[in-house]
Amino acid sequence: MSLSSARQRRATAASPPTDDGYAKDAKDRRRRPGGDGDSEDEGIKWFLPFLALGLLRHMSASSNLIHDCDEVFNYWEPLHFLLYRSGFQTWEYSSDFALRSYLYLFFHALVAGPASLIFGEHKVRVFYSVRIFLGLISTITETVLVVALSRRYGKRLACYVLAMLCLSSGCFFASTSFLPSSFSMYAVTLSSALFLLEKYAGAVSVAAAGVILGWPFSILVFLPVTVYSLIRGSFRRVFLSGFVTSLCFLVLSFVADYYCYGRLTFSVFNLLKYNVIGGGESHLYGTEGFSFYFRNGFNNFNFAFILALLFLGVVPFARKKYAPDLLIVVSPVYIWLAFMSLQAHKEERFLYPIYSLICVAAAAVIDSLPDFFHDKYSSDQSIFEKIAKGLRPLILGFILCASHSRTFSMLNGYGAPLQIYQHLEHHDDTGPGSILCVGSEWHRYPSSFFIPSYISEVRWIDDGFRGLLPFPFNETLGGTTAAPSYFNNKNKAAEGQYLKDIGACNLLVELDLRRPYPSRGSDLSTWEALAALPFLDRELSPALYRSFFIPYRWQQNNVFGLYKLLRSLQIFTAIDFLIPMCNGVPIFVPLILPSYKFITR
Repeated sequence: MSLSSARQRRATAASPPTDDGYAKDAKDRRRRPGGDGDSEDEGIKWFLPFLALGLLRHMSASSNLIHDCDEVFNYWEPLHFLLYRSGFQTWEYSSDFALRSYLYLFFHALVAGPASLIFGEHKVRVFYSVRIFLGLISTITETVLVVALSRRYGKRLACYVLAMLCLSSGCFFASTSFLPSSFSMYAVTLSSALFLLEKYAGAVSVAAAGVILGWPFSILVFLPVTVYSLIRGSFRRVFLSGFVTSLCFLVLSFVADYYCYGRLTFSVFNLLKYNVIGGGESHLYGTEGFSFYFRNGFNNFNFAFILALLFLGVVPFARKKYAPDLLIVVSPVYIWLAFMSLQAHKEERFLYPIYSLICVAAAAVIDSLPDFFHDKYSSDQSIFEKIAKGLRPLILGFILCASHSRTFSMLNGYGAPLQIYQHLEHHDDTGPGSILCVGSEWHRYPSSFFIPSYISEVRWIDDGFRGLLPFPFNETLGGTTAAPSYFNNKNKAAEGQYLKDIGACNLLVELDLRRPYPSRGSDLSTWEALAALPFLDRELSPALYRSFFIPYRWQQNNVFGLYKLLRSLQIFTAIDFLIPMCNGVPIFVPLILPSYKFITR
């Protein structure tokens, strides 16, 4: 009896550890990476996630769309003005309102400024240099998150998160967008990673930077990590770290605003006042129903978004593994979705701060599938637990394929505007002082970085829009310090925002969706097409096929219009022919007028 008991004890001691992801000793080893000298417990090394994310973020920087006109007119255009003293100004940058912080622009000018000196007149290269810079920031912050998850929860969860960060449509598009909400996403990602690495002071400092330099409303996203960092870390050290960081950025923001707006003002307070104290005037720019962000989240993450919402249901089965730390990190998904869904004005970019956390929550649910069938009183795995383990890579693979399909559909369906505007540099034979006109496609204008020097100005033409459009920065009124009378905060069209004489247009950008009413470019006696690219017609294309690229079906089932760059034929004056005689033979000599380049090309 005693011999048998001894053998049983030896067998138990020698038996291999079970695949229990929440075993206490395993959890302790992950909390102290490398503490016992076992390199396997250190998790994923830095190089792999940095390389994978770097490649995907470079792809995003070079091929990403501009998804929101606010990105152009509130960030690319004022940055262009700081560099080249030309660009469009919105009412938010009027000195009367001063809703936008120039400190955020100066941060990006650290890259854009040297790039403008290096590339000179090639402004498009400056544009993509800034995008590559944004992609690099995204790569670094997400790499830290993947490594932190690996050290804390194991390689499998970290690999799942890495795959989703690389291939999910939402992260692909948001990672290189020049928007404060994207900057907040970087800060949320890094702050969460530092929290998991138990760098509490750093987590709070990054959170402060994300709120002040990025987007003030994102304070709700940082709240759980900040509160628990104050509780777990040295309160004095963590508090002072956050306080000093906040104070530094507030002072820098105040100085930048004073320098650019020319008066004592504070853009962070002005933004909060306009949206909160001022009665939520942002509803003037459109409202959406409660389900908007849930539909949008599914479009950008497909079934991963649904899994992320189910994370709370997983916690009771895997509480030893994920509670409380990962629950603290993921909780902003629910807080932010609830808060933003209650607001009347909704935009896709408002969801950016929680994009990386959606990937973490979804990956945790996939990783925990076997836990639903795990019997802690039995050392043997049930058939259902084995099936759940086998389903994990299949579910992840399906999500990644659907995400790639979404990304591919978006880039190919709506990528024409950026490509069309890049054609402008090949048509300088139009002549210096040319005027480029844009009608209903003003909201897809990709910024003045795409406008060559031979074009003297870009003008809007009236296609029925009755809201307030941007005006060029007015140097005579003071540039950034100006408070032009034509700006208002009620989104009312201003006198003079449209060019009334369309005959003055030398070039025109137009989207021809082939509706019953004719487009301007259809008049071949007035316009010639310099370039035309297919553009997906959202209204006439089925939702399934326009949202996801399905081989052999995408082109067949979707309807496409043409995105056109047109040149006016009216700018070329009539030609008077002189017929001199030479030995009785008539010689036709054209009288060359300012349009000689067109005549002789």
